[in-house]
Amino acid sequence: MNEFAGEPGIAKVGVIGLGTMGGSMARHLLGTGYPVIGCDVEPARLAAFAVMGGVPAASPAEVAAKADAVVLSLPSVRAFEEVTAGLLEAAQQGLIVIETSTLPLAVKQRGHQQLAGRGVTLLDCPISGTGAQMAVKDIAIYTSGDPAALARARPVLAAFSRTQFDLGGFGNGSKLKFVANLLVAIHNASTAEALLVAEQAGLDLQTTFQALTAGAGTSRMLEIRGPMMIGGDYSDATMRVQTFQKDLDIIASFARELGCPAPLFSTAAQLNLAALAQGHANDDTASVFAVLRQFAGAGPVEPAAPGPGPAQPSAGPGRGPAQ
Repeated sequence: MNEFAGEPGIAKVGVIGLGTMGGSMARHLLGTGYPVIGCDVEPARLAAFAVMGGVPAASPAEVAAKADAVVLSLPSVRAFEEVTAGLLEAAQQGLIVIETSTLPLAVKQRGHQQLAGRGVTLLDCPISGTGAQMAVKDIAIYTSGDPAALARARPVLAAFSRTQFDLGGFGNGSKLKFVANLLVAIHNASTAEALLVAEQAGLDLQTTFQALTAGAGTSRMLEIRGPMMIGGDYSDATMRVQTFQKDLDIIASFARELGCPAPLFSTAAQLNLAALAQGHANDDTASVFAVLRQFAGAGPVEPAAPGPGPAQPSAGPGRGPAQ
């Protein structure tokens, strides 16, 4: 048995939402030695979960009844509210629920209060990282909530993440996630703009990419999404435009409530809306490069030899993952 699986009080973990992020979480938890019970509305995801060794459940209530800690990875407010209702049906006192989704803070706070009434502790633990990064456990978790529950849950979190940051009171994790995704939106747009300027100047984009990622102008978005932009293929999405739009709407509301100007973010968000309008809803957010190329009157990216993979950033402060 591994060190995590023997942690007192966390004998079995539930995962609700077995999509790109949740499916990888479940796989990492199983690989660490935890028994995992999972639930998803998509039968194909449940079947894949069973193949990897998980125990499928028919409902969130069944997961709540059989697990000591439950991880939520959900796409929308509606899904969160439906799952919360299911948890309230069967959760035992002392259950820890680890909420990793990007949702409006007020929605999570309401769920926190509802579950507390049943003796269940909801932790706010959003993730910073793409689906590709989650697949290799290269993500950061912004944890917030009850300190005792977080201490019990930390081995579970460590089983599917590279690092965790304890941010104090419930909701601080989401606040930092909003700030992180604000930067992601800006860096994604700046990557597309920089590559377009380089292209219009007649520079070779492969060489440009290698030079930029080796210099002071690099960013995780350049490193991860630059190759997609250069290749003109956005189909293997690490974050879909449509999904990211939900996050951008949350961030815009958050900044507005704070009365905080965010002009760079507002401009980047408009590019995401343009990508939606141009039919890129299910493409990766790197497709904002296609949006800018259309603004510039450029045609489709010419097919090229396989481009460079994401550059490997040097270890050190500030080189964490991005959504």
